[in-house]
Amino acid sequence: MGHGTRSDGARSGRRSETSVGNGRASLMRAMVLLGAAIWSAPVLAQRVSPSFPAAARQSAAAPVRPDTSTASYTVDGIRVIQRSGAANLVVMNLYLLGGVRNASSETAGLEPFYLVVSEQGSDRYPKDALRRAMARTGSSIALDAGEDWTLFGIRATTEVLDSVWSIFADRLLHPRLEPAEIDFVRNQALSGLRQLDENPDALLARVADSIAFRGHPYALSPTGSDASLSAINRQSLLRWKQEQLVKSRMLMVVVGNVPRATVERMIATSLGTLPSGAYAWTMPDTLPARPSSLTTIPRTLPTNYLSGTYRGPRANEKDAAALRVATAVLSGQLFSEIRSKNNLTYTASAPYHDQAIVSGGLFVTTTLPDSALKIMREQVQLLQEVTIPTQALAPLIQQFLTEYFLNNETSTAQADFLARAELYQGDWRAADRFMADLRAVSGDDVRRVARRYLRNVQWTYIGDPSRITRRLAESF
Repeated sequence: MGHGTRSDGARSGRRSETSVGNGRASLMRAMVLLGAAIWSAPVLAQRVSPSFPAAARQSAAAPVRPDTSTASYTVDGIRVIQRSGAANLVVMNLYLLGGVRNASSETAGLEPFYLVVSEQGSDRYPKDALRRAMARTGSSIALDAGEDWTLFGIRATTEVLDSVWSIFADRLLHPRLEPAEIDFVRNQALSGLRQLDENPDALLARVADSIAFRGHPYALSPTGSDASLSAINRQSLLRWKQEQLVKSRMLMVVVGNVPRATVERMIATSLGTLPSGAYAWTMPDTLPARPSSLTTIPRTLPTNYLSGTYRGPRANEKDAAALRVATAVLSGQLFSEIRSKNNLTYTASAPYHDQAIVSGGLFVTTTLPDSALKIMREQVQLLQEVTIPTQALAPLIQQFLTEYFLNNETSTAQADFLARAELYQGDWRAADRFMADLRAVSGDDVRRVARRYLRNVQWTYIGDPSRITRRLAESF
């Protein structure tokens, strides 16, 4: 019995030593992992834009300051968010809510097409007169079609804002839509679409979305397909204008030194005359869980392109902040292991796709895709198995915030910042919580979201099919 007791005690001691050793090893792996994320790659070597998820905890060390420079109001049924500024540059972004989510496979791309063809002339500004007038102002009108909205906006100085607004409003409300100009714009769009096959990066992005979001509106291209663009004519554009150009679909965000009374007057005499409509903004349905898959597009190229997409939470869920931090950590890991240590690529990253439904990705270009995939799988598993000490995340989050706000100092970026807060969180004031939400992310949060979301990866591959093993890709 005595010998047995000593033996049990010795085994217990060895288990204790092993446990301590494993704990130290895990901690060391966590610190190495985090060090790679901070020092081996830029935190923002990915597509990032604000999404403002609500924090599970508020940081007492970083209280949120109320925004006294921003106000919201309604003009004739159109929601306006206005932020004052000292500079004489004014950004006015009109968000047509819903974006490609309002479209079908037959109508995808019709909305931005309408806005593009409006540049060919409106009732008050024929084609050449419109271009001369814009040239005199030195201003621009921006267009960006996306999954959740279509942006149509002004970039102008305060001195010429009235003139540019007149052109902007007439383009939106009274485009000429001449058949010859429609044919011209359609031919340009179709030519650009067909050239995608010659650009692996663009082709990869388009196909990856259609695969990862199949069965969901996000699978549609906001700029349309060959079939949908070919079907556009004057009648379909006029029908879109009648049915979709309504005030309930509009959010206006203004950033710059312009009096509120001026904004109210401009909207009331133009957009305010439109029908109200019955549109109501909602967050989209989440994606169903699907087993990992691999779609291969054979190409003879100097390198192979590989992109994986996995589903995330809605942007208004608390997991969104943790997943943003987790992808920043993972992006650093991939850069360090695939590029710096193994020299398998010139670029590897873990992008964070900021939409109403968040998604994440794994991306690499390499001549040895199987080797890169093995490293990716190891690094994903490490993030899922090791808990990074929360205090060790602080430098990464601070670096992220510093670079993030440096990249979002422009008036244009601030307008998007406010729009995302309003639409994704239901209140533009949620933008003020962005820093607190990120600083509230813990090491446990990072590990949890890595386990929950970094799985069921939908892969798209462009290159030599003999270089990639399907079973390896589908093991994620």
